[in-house]
Amino acid sequence: MNDVIDVKARETRKELPNGGGFAAPQADAAALQRADGLKTVGWISYLLHLIVAVAAVVPGFQVSIALLIVAFVIDLVKKDDAAGTWQESHFSWRIRSVVWAGILYLVTSPLFLLLLLPGMLAWAVVSIWFLYRIVRGMVAMNDNRPVGV
Repeated sequence: MNDVIDVKARETRKELPNGGGFAAPQADAAALQRADGLKTVGWISYLLHLIVAVAAVVPGFQVSIALLIVAFVIDLVKKDDAAGTWQESHFSWRIRSVVWAGILYLVTSPLFLLLLLPGMLAWAVVSIWFLYRIVRGMVAMNDNRPVGV
């Protein structure tokens, strides 16, 4: 719970006639709608990432990499829309997570060719790390705060 009063937001609202409370200016309504839309897109992307991350950790529960590619493309397309907001860090966080996980999977893939167990262990570590990053981002988004700062 947050006990801080947003003084700036209060100053920008206009009082309605007849004591009817306050009305948000048109610009504030558009900004709120934009922020809600970005948050919805962010949750969709996080959920797609989460499905892939859980599937990577749980043996025998494999989903298509297409889900990850869809989430990655969503993040790339919508990242510019989030510029200048606290949500921008979430788009960058998810993009970096996918890129680094992909690099780590590629680097550790030769272990499967040499020895099966070390390869499985390496991929398990990368998968757990990826799952951790997704959950950490989801927690930050739920709290309406940037991630990785």
